[in-house]
Amino acid sequence: MNRNKSAWLSLAALPLFIAACSKDNDDAPQTGTPATITVENVLESKPLVESGTFKNEGAAPVIMPGESISFRFSAAKGQALSFATMYGWSNDLFFAPANPGIKLYEDSGTPIEGDVSAQVRLWDNGTRINQVPGAAVAHPGAAETAPKNVTEVAGMDAQGNSYAAASALMKTTLHYEGNSTFTLTIKNTSGGTSNPTPFSPGVWAISYIAGGTLLDPNPLYEAGKPTANGLTNIAEMGDNSILGEYIKGQTGIFTPLSPVLVVVYNGIDNPIYKTGENDRGKGLKELAQKGDASGLAAYLKTVSGVKEVYILPAANSTVLLPKAGGQAGSSVSQQLKVAKGDRIAIATMYGFSNDWFFASKDNGADATQKGDISSSVALYDDGTAVNQFPGAGITQFNLAGTPLDESKVIEEVPNPNAFTTLPAITGIIKVTLQ
Repeated sequence: MNRNKSAWLSLAALPLFIAACSKDNDDAPQTGTPATITVENVLESKPLVESGTFKNEGAAPVIMPGESISFRFSAAKGQALSFATMYGWSNDLFFAPANPGIKLYEDSGTPIEGDVSAQVRLWDNGTRINQVPGAAVAHPGAAETAPKNVTEVAGMDAQGNSYAAASALMKTTLHYEGNSTFTLTIKNTSGGTSNPTPFSPGVWAISYIAGGTLLDPNPLYEAGKPTANGLTNIAEMGDNSILGEYIKGQTGIFTPLSPVLVVVYNGIDNPIYKTGENDRGKGLKELAQKGDASGLAAYLKTVSGVKEVYILPAANSTVLLPKAGGQAGSSVSQQLKVAKGDRIAIATMYGFSNDWFFASKDNGADATQKGDISSSVALYDDGTAVNQFPGAGITQFNLAGTPLDESKVIEEVPNPNAFTTLPAITGIIKVTLQ
């Protein structure tokens, strides 16, 4: 349940963005008024990419022997699915996969399908003294004199009560729907065993992964540690509301920003892109899919009316990281020379996407103005790669994938969109001219 802060900090070593150095147009005269552009990743990021709750949609919310429930989610290679549901006829036992959760892809990247019940365990929440499991068990039962840590129940609990293997009581099946989307089905198979029991409403969660490391590898519980954040309500009463609200608060947007392309121009339209048109094949695709601005920068230097071109790396990284684990987000600045009539435009990849990029709207901004110009920036879909849930796509380049080509016009990304609800753009990227 403790956030893995070292994972957040290790993002500075993300190997997948193309490293870049600051560049300027050596042929452009360095005349005009001094100005400084600063770009910051101001996102208040979250460690979980997706989470949710589940229950039986029948007459009662519990899942009785013979019944099943299903839910859908997206995931990339290396991510895992965790869930928790009460062993209903117990004092404080719950089912959950061993952390970090159910493995979803083979090491080769092939989606896993079929029976994954062997990855599920039965756990003792450590807050109530166990009784012989069954319909007559008293709830919630006597409290432990001193709450114990979460421990696995492997055949027998601390009071000597016997249990069938979790995989005999619960059949858990994965089905791959395509485009990084899975369906998990949990079936109660405890009927006819020595441990028939209903399952309670539950919760599920998936952590972001970055640089090969899960940001929260223990999203619901941690073996050998005290229960926390509402898990007790599930384990003792089958109430998923408190833990459901907790993980909802831990779920949201996380993304680095790629090295930032900055262009100063005069007398022409925004030379980076135009909505309603297809990608021009001049390097924007590589920026939008991989965070590599070098090709687009090289092209822009040949465009009449372009005065200066820069690629801005962060001070100690090739990416701009969001706020995380108590750490401030990354920022980068560049000194410019601008004159009356000059316009300025930027572009940077939404790192955990297939081909989304932040860019200055329409014809950019007045390069001589001062102050916060973040409102002049929007998020666009380059139309060159099939979209998947941001931060949970098997073909996203910065999650070790290969984008799937498509050909659509460049459009602003709607909010909410087909995958998620984003914060305001000004809550992700801040651009200032001084």
